[in-house]
Amino acid sequence: MLKLLKNLKPYWLPIIGIILFIFIQVLSELFLPTIMADIVDIGIVKGDTAYIIQRGGWMLLATFLGTLCAIIAGLLSSRTGLAFGRDLRTRVFKKATAFSLYEFDELGTASMITRTTNDITQIQNLVIMVLRMFVMAPLMLIGGIFMAVSKDPKLSLVLVGVLPFLAGLIAFIATRSIPMFKAMQVKIDRLNLVLRENLTGLRVIRAFNRIDFEQKRFDNANTDLMTVSINVNKLMAILMPLMLLIFNFTTVAIIWFGSIRIDAGSMEVGSLMAFIQYAMQILFSLIMATMMFIMVPRASASAARINEMLDIEATITDPPKALISPKGKGHIKFENVSFSYPGAENPAISGITIQAQPGEITAIIGGTGSGKSTLINLIPRFYDVMEGRILLDDVDIKDMTQESLRDRIGLVPQQAVLFSGTVTENIKFGSDRLTDEDVKYASDIAQATSFINDMPEGFNSVIAQGGTNVSGGQKQRLAIARALASKPDIYIFDDSFSSLDFKTDAMLRRALKRETQSATVIIVAQRVTTVIDADCIIVLEDGKIVAMGNHKELLSACPVYQEIVASQLSEEELK
Repeated sequence: MLKLLKNLKPYWLPIIGIILFIFIQVLSELFLPTIMADIVDIGIVKGDTAYIIQRGGWMLLATFLGTLCAIIAGLLSSRTGLAFGRDLRTRVFKKATAFSLYEFDELGTASMITRTTNDITQIQNLVIMVLRMFVMAPLMLIGGIFMAVSKDPKLSLVLVGVLPFLAGLIAFIATRSIPMFKAMQVKIDRLNLVLRENLTGLRVIRAFNRIDFEQKRFDNANTDLMTVSINVNKLMAILMPLMLLIFNFTTVAIIWFGSIRIDAGSMEVGSLMAFIQYAMQILFSLIMATMMFIMVPRASASAARINEMLDIEATITDPPKALISPKGKGHIKFENVSFSYPGAENPAISGITIQAQPGEITAIIGGTGSGKSTLINLIPRFYDVMEGRILLDDVDIKDMTQESLRDRIGLVPQQAVLFSGTVTENIKFGSDRLTDEDVKYASDIAQATSFINDMPEGFNSVIAQGGTNVSGGQKQRLAIARALASKPDIYIFDDSFSSLDFKTDAMLRRALKRETQSATVIIVAQRVTTVIDADCIIVLEDGKIVAMGNHKELLSACPVYQEIVASQLSEEELK
């Protein structure tokens, strides 16, 4: 928690202002009981109306000043706390965008969402409380004790017996609640995970009639969170009644022993009333501290999770003297490349040595799990190779900046991803320098113009979140148009034609061939018809290359390729 609160340094000026205004507020509140005691003991006893009015005016002035300072301090603390939360979210978001896929796989999307929203909100609320109560409570406690002792040192012994007991109670509750709050945040992670899977996989759930099963899964996660929340709130609920009970017994004790001292002539009535007010202020400061300690355990658990995320060092970073990827032809070379996913028993790919030449189409084909997508994910450095190296125009991609490397690559992922916004905004996503003519040209090549024009507002039509208002084939064509629009040196198509009908697929491939004549094109595909015209086809099996060549060469010499072709094409089609 302290590690995160150190980030409050940029807000030192408003924090000083908060401390100053709270200090004035506390002084005014400590000033009021003394004035009230003077009115009771002097003004009323002597019947001096002018004195009462004068001291009453001071009380009104102190009250007004304290109220004004409380409002200003509250405003400053709220603005500072919210600004701190904003900046912390920005830090977490920037950190997340720097993560490689390793870190995303390790943390999980649901957990990262919880950390960025719920966890930071807990810390933000605590900061607001700290800026108000953490400053006010000690000042009120110390000032109240000092003023109470100045009024009657012997009666102050009542407080000496109460304060250690209250401090021990607060410490006991805080110690017991911290593990519960940590468990609560984990349960929120689980609930977010189940909810996210249900919302994103709703079609599959309905298709397989698993609504009842998913409802039970959600209910279990929800009930787990409820159970932990109830347990921790039971513990917290005990604290406040105990505090109030102790507060009331303390007041009774002060009145009891104070009346004895008044009867003995050692104390005046006004002084007893002032002492009671100071005792109330002391105990109220402890109640404020209690409220803060109620929030501290949960915020501490959240802070630990945020620190864990901020402390993770991205495994894929730019070297200290990174090179800007030189503008070249886009020649890609794999030299004995191997890669394993964390925790995997066997490597996903091993001993890969291939080349992808500019002006040629290099296709990668193989069965499910053969390592096709893994291989192309290494080119933009979504993952880093374990052995060997990948060269781009004879420069190791690890020696380049990630930005300059990816700026030369137009990637169409296996699952086409669209963002909420217009069609034009989605196609322009790859570059800010694109014109409307560039967008139109890219959509023509991607065979997307026809269905875009059929949409209500054409290129200004809104794409829903996740592209749910367009079909799978339309999403793929828009994703292809997005890659084409930036005119990169290297095109990577990861099974990007699977949702297209054969006619559109053929038209798109012909248009792509004309557009990408001088670029390096890498296609991952399941369909033989998609790769049949490629200059070089790489056949993968179990993460290894079993053969390379064009369609005719592989058809006559590679059993694995023959099996794939035979499963898709008839003998008549092969002829």
